[in-house]
Amino acid sequence: MTVPQIDRRQALKLLAALGAAGVAAACGSEDSADSEPQLSDDPVRIGLVAPLTGPLKVIGDDLVHGFQLYLQLNQNRLGGHPVQLVTADEAQGLKTAVDNLLQQSVLALTGVAGSAALPSVRDTIEGATVPLLATNGVPGSLQGVLYIWSASFVDSDPSQALGGYLTGVVPRSQRVAVVAPTDDTGRDAVDKFRQAFGATDARLIQTLWTDAAVAPDKDFFLPTLDELKSSDADVVYAFYTGPAAVEFVKEYRSEGLNAKIYAPGGFTEGTALQDMGEDAEGIFTAMNYSADLNNAANRLFATAYQREHDLLPSASAMASYDAAQVLDRAIRLCGGSPTAQQINLMLGRVGQVDSPRGTWQFNQPRTPQQKWYLREVRLDGQVLSNVLLSELATLG
Repeated sequence: MTVPQIDRRQALKLLAALGAAGVAAACGSEDSADSEPQLSDDPVRIGLVAPLTGPLKVIGDDLVHGFQLYLQLNQNRLGGHPVQLVTADEAQGLKTAVDNLLQQSVLALTGVAGSAALPSVRDTIEGATVPLLATNGVPGSLQGVLYIWSASFVDSDPSQALGGYLTGVVPRSQRVAVVAPTDDTGRDAVDKFRQAFGATDARLIQTLWTDAAVAPDKDFFLPTLDELKSSDADVVYAFYTGPAAVEFVKEYRSEGLNAKIYAPGGFTEGTALQDMGEDAEGIFTAMNYSADLNNAANRLFATAYQREHDLLPSASAMASYDAAQVLDRAIRLCGGSPTAQQINLMLGRVGQVDSPRGTWQFNQPRTPQQKWYLREVRLDGQVLSNVLLSELATLG
């Protein structure tokens, strides 16, 4: 199914005249969670965990910017209450950051760039009975945990979406190889990809594992790329994000490999795409968001984000924006003076979310039921972008 697209420049021209008040007014839906809130002078304190330093700072910036944009468009209020947003640097250790924010009596937590570390704070979150809305993926093992929610996706979802897609489009004569880091997240993603593609399918020839390096050194991938050359693969599925994805692509191109690359959306998100430059052209990704999705919520969000940051929004920024929207609705449903426990209960009652990614809702395991999209890195005017091609699947 082909998805309607918008030219980013057309959207900017169309919506440049919209002010913050107009954007905010258009963001709501008609259910009870979006009815006009009773304004209160009692603030709510929200804790945002993000890497503010280090190699993942680019993702941290997206998380901060997305949440702050929602607040800017809604008079710095959630559920009618003024917001005190406090941040903690995830780069200093996730548990340290979470403990720091809990000590400041926050009513909810959001953010977290490194999903692999989330299990380390599960007991802390559950013991504090303070909800955490993760905005950059969660491990499948945390689905259904009482106080941990995902406003983004389960880590293995893009692998499942692409595996199901590729099994139907890769010719029988072609060969598919998988490359991934040998950590829990990478292994789970590979398992889901193989299951969706067909673990015994003869086209699936090999899986190559690398160390899990957040910011790998130059030539880190050369031994793996030598194996890929020998395999004569026609299609490569690579599970990397951030600096690791950038280094993989640069080495891949310099070594002259020509197999088509398919990857999770984070592979070419945000500044990673800028850092790859023209080497990224022709890479296909599966993601729950593209900045050129043609719906009212996205036209408003993407325009406001680009106006504010001179950069197209990433899926992480969108998920953080949605986390603020979901908290807005949950706090509104609480009424009066909300507690962390009440907010956690009401998160399960926010219903459908009118999001820039398209309408979604929480499923029973507290993760999104949402559409996934196929994108290709192409020139959009003079700029390389993740251009939307079609819908892949609805997962969750």
